[in-house]
Amino acid sequence: MAKDDSKKFENSLLKKLDAKLGGQLSEASSEEDFTGKPGQSLVLRLPGLGSKRIGLIGLGQSATNTYNFRNFGEAIAAAAKTAQASDVGIVLASTGSISNESKLNTASAIVSGTVLGTYEDNRYKSDSKRPVLKSVDILGLGTGPELVKKLKYAEDVSSAVIFGKELVNSPANVLTPAVLAEEASKIASTYSDVLSATILSAEQCIELKMGSYLGVAAASANPPHFIHLCYKPSSGPVKAKLALVGKGLTFDSGGYNIKTGPGCSIEFMKFDMGGSAAVLGAAKAIGQVKPRGVEVHFIVAACENMISGTGMRPGDIVTASNGKTIEVNNTDAEGRLTLADALVYACNQGVEKIIDLATLTGACRVALGPSIAGVFTPSDELANEVFTAAEASGEKLWRMPLEESYWESMKSGVADMVNTGARQGGAITAALFLKQFVDEKVQWMHIDMAGPVSSEKKRTATGFGILTLVEWVQQHSS
Repeated sequence: MAKDDSKKFENSLLKKLDAKLGGQLSEASSEEDFTGKPGQSLVLRLPGLGSKRIGLIGLGQSATNTYNFRNFGEAIAAAAKTAQASDVGIVLASTGSISNESKLNTASAIVSGTVLGTYEDNRYKSDSKRPVLKSVDILGLGTGPELVKKLKYAEDVSSAVIFGKELVNSPANVLTPAVLAEEASKIASTYSDVLSATILSAEQCIELKMGSYLGVAAASANPPHFIHLCYKPSSGPVKAKLALVGKGLTFDSGGYNIKTGPGCSIEFMKFDMGGSAAVLGAAKAIGQVKPRGVEVHFIVAACENMISGTGMRPGDIVTASNGKTIEVNNTDAEGRLTLADALVYACNQGVEKIIDLATLTGACRVALGPSIAGVFTPSDELANEVFTAAEASGEKLWRMPLEESYWESMKSGVADMVNTGARQGGAITAALFLKQFVDEKVQWMHIDMAGPVSSEKKRTATGFGILTLVEWVQQHSS
């Protein structure tokens, strides 16, 4: 956006465009203080040019990563929506000496952002408007089969993110544990060449001694459904076995420790299955992409945390499927109780690595804010893999400490452990709790996504986690 002494653009492409427009672009950008900061837009209606409008969309000072270019795509979608545009052409004002690989990644990120930015979840609105945008042309970033393949991948993963958003946005009176299990089964039947589904009933979970998970589910009129999808490539050897475990509380009242008072966010507790949406969204994408050489297990212990005469009480002791006993000192720390049995089940599948995702603690949201998920793992190798995947996918993670000395506050006088410790360091003690249910031979990571599961501004789900999970599985593909 730099300008010379005569207030004309120094950038060669903008200079040519502005000359064709009789200086209107530079004049308007000065008048409206358009500086090119991320998401900023300036759109002019100009007749007689073939295009109805010319727009400038801000990309920021040093846009180099997927996150920047995906946000750029979302800003383009927003500008197109405002202008009711059906066709959009995109040119980067400065491509410099971008490598072919960077061009592919940049185009893919812009497409992903535009697709996700165009989408609106209008399923529950009486007056739902369909998006007007029909086509997007990206100019100057190459053509050919490699680009087509990259854009197909972006399309597949974006459709999975939209699926994940719709799961999280669905209210608890629509998306019960049974319906979540149905959605999982639909994914398996759609991609039956590579995916299979096992849905365990409460009776089958009793046989597997999942007392921790069933304790949470006990109060609800909607029975629990334990979901297990398995991806196996249709041909070739399997060189890596992975598991993705998602917290699946389709509604969380808090139980007898009911969520009350300002800031309790009980009305948003349909979001408490955001981890399961990430896992099932990843399953949908993996079913479409079909990576070779890797087996993936997608596991969700789906249930509701409600209040009734059959419900779990504060002070109850439950026994998880690995035999460990838990004194429930807070029924609103229920997600970790469901994940305990899910993690034991995942380890029993013979996997080498597990990632669990959960909207687990308000403490993590307080620590990292609404845009960044907290990562807990004792494995530096796994941390490096996932952070590489997150960078490629444009999702924000931050590694947190697993401070073993904090486990003291999780000790019980009558059981192996309690389910909540001291208020300070609550996200850390929650992760330490989960660690008790993972086999020492298995590399494990916990992602607390309580912050980025939803957008405060839009008051809807973000589909967080899916992009990173798919990228991580792709890393293990041969």
